[in-house]
Amino acid sequence: METRALGSQGLTVSAQGLGCMGMSQSYGEADEAGSVATLRRALELGVTFWDTANVYGDSGPGGFGANERLLSQVLADRRDEVTVATKMGIEGIAPEGAVRFRLDGSPDNVRRRCEESLERLGTDRIDLYYLHRVDPETPIEETIGAMGELVAAGKVRYVGVSEVTADQLERAHATHPVTAVQSEWSLWTRDLEAEVVPTARRLGVGLVPFSPLGRGFLTGALSGRSFDGGDSRSRMPRFTDENLAVNEAIVAEVTAVAEAHGVRPGQVALAWVHAQGEDVVPIPGTKRIEYLEQNVAALDVRLTDDELARLDGLAAKVAGGRY
Repeated sequence: METRALGSQGLTVSAQGLGCMGMSQSYGEADEAGSVATLRRALELGVTFWDTANVYGDSGPGGFGANERLLSQVLADRRDEVTVATKMGIEGIAPEGAVRFRLDGSPDNVRRRCEESLERLGTDRIDLYYLHRVDPETPIEETIGAMGELVAAGKVRYVGVSEVTADQLERAHATHPVTAVQSEWSLWTRDLEAEVVPTARRLGVGLVPFSPLGRGFLTGALSGRSFDGGDSRSRMPRFTDENLAVNEAIVAEVTAVAEAHGVRPGQVALAWVHAQGEDVVPIPGTKRIEYLEQNVAALDVRLTDDELARLDGLAAKVAGGRY
């Protein structure tokens, strides 16, 4: 596995990471044993940049924080091999079983949630600590300032932000150097390209796309499928029956390119993300070894200029918003 410099602050990570959220929530029932096996296989393949969050796990065993505890099972004897990224800022609330969320970027919460994550992960430092979402009630300078204090204390190595605007990224970086910005980026979600990507590159901030496979849609494996209430896609506009029917045309285009290379559609979708720059490190998520191996193989897919141009136009054809 090749490595990439993520941002200009000194962090080096595997060229492709692993999004771990789906191991504990959002995409059906959790499979702890299978997920641990996938994490260990990731290490064998050199996928050592793992992404989690303090709030991941609401539908899995153990509730909020379950995903960090899951990772701790492997980190216990392999900690120095892994670059661990986790997050704070989204607070999970589950009154009477109805999961809700609120935002809290207050300095006290930054410090409290960091200590909790360190304990759940079973480690003494977080390699990359993200502000998961900006709290509108707390100036981002206060949140990032508190995260910078954690760096000074040795509890965090690098600071990141997630789903920010270009202005918020500027303000955050002026408070404490930001190493990475994590946002949704894929063939069918291109929002950050207009302002966030140019700003990040001017500031020397790395780019970490989440959901680079369109929450599985761009793999072609979801054709004709419906989603129950235990799957977060059941509440997303792009996955309604009427929008799915329109969006299938996008998968058909990706599939045509994949067939020309003798690979799978998801590998083409990932190859497109990788082709966006050396400062881009996607974190496709999976809890299955089979899909992990497919994702890693996407690093060997080289798209032609004509193919990239063909794929670039697909976002304009998407039916339905992200949320």
